[in-house]
Amino acid sequence: MSERKPVVLVTGASGFIGRHLGQALVRKGWSVRPVVRKRQGIDGEVVIESIGPDTDWRAALEGVEAVVHLAARVHHRREEQAAQLYQDVNTAGTVHLARCAVRAGVRHFIFISTVLVHGRSNEGRAPFSENDVPTPRGLYGTSKAAAEAGLRTLAGESDMKISVIRPPMVYGASAKGSFALLTRAMNLGVPLPFAAIRNRRAFLAVQNLSSFILHRLAHPDAAGHFEIFLLADSEQFSTPEFIARLAKASGKRPRLFGLPPGLLSALFRMIGRQDMHDSLIGSLELDVSKALATGWRPEVSLDEGLRLAVSAQDA
Repeated sequence: MSERKPVVLVTGASGFIGRHLGQALVRKGWSVRPVVRKRQGIDGEVVIESIGPDTDWRAALEGVEAVVHLAARVHHRREEQAAQLYQDVNTAGTVHLARCAVRAGVRHFIFISTVLVHGRSNEGRAPFSENDVPTPRGLYGTSKAAAEAGLRTLAGESDMKISVIRPPMVYGASAKGSFALLTRAMNLGVPLPFAAIRNRRAFLAVQNLSSFILHRLAHPDAAGHFEIFLLADSEQFSTPEFIARLAKASGKRPRLFGLPPGLLSALFRMIGRQDMHDSLIGSLELDVSKALATGWRPEVSLDEGLRLAVSAQDA
């Protein structure tokens, strides 16, 4: 008789990170129970149309040993009108799922938060670390910081282990956001005005995020009852260097020219894209020594992660 595989519930399983993580979990011997909003035809999937403070998780959590909570509200067209939605999904929905997990006897709850709980930039300051007091920016970062606070309280009331991971921009095949925009511009040969930027930023390959999650699941007692981790690739680069590495991985020449950072900032403000300023011009350095102290090491370098990302898109 074959040994029963441990079951891990993964929310957001059909998303960019969820698809990569699901495959990695299966390779490591886990039985994945994917949570999706709409039926995808994934083996063992559970359809949960909306995540909030009243979601019924009882059937989904039956027999589950660990939960990896990826699902979140990330963007909304009208941010100023979406405060309650972010609170319901990212804060109350997360804490409610964790409480349901406690009642179901789940041993380990891994929450994917965001580096934005620290703010968008550490310009002129030391790299962010887990010991910094959160200073979140925007509805998304604020809702994630509030969820972390709720999970910390819950950890003090239960025996379930809780790990919080705060990643920077995660890149890989099918990634969205800034990485998708940069890749599209590269493929179209669009000149990019970032040659004069002298920042330093942390990036995270989806393979490295997945490997750290697997490491936490395999070593649940390696740290305390409630732990927060900042995570990034081994190398932290400037925006133009990242673009040059992306171009090399794509087999293209980087088309970079220089505009003064002040002018770029003004242009981003004019078009209402302060987020693009923060993610491309500002610095965002992370101290990942705590994650490394667990014995984990990044599975791929930035160059290898970029190569895997563009080769999968070309396939």
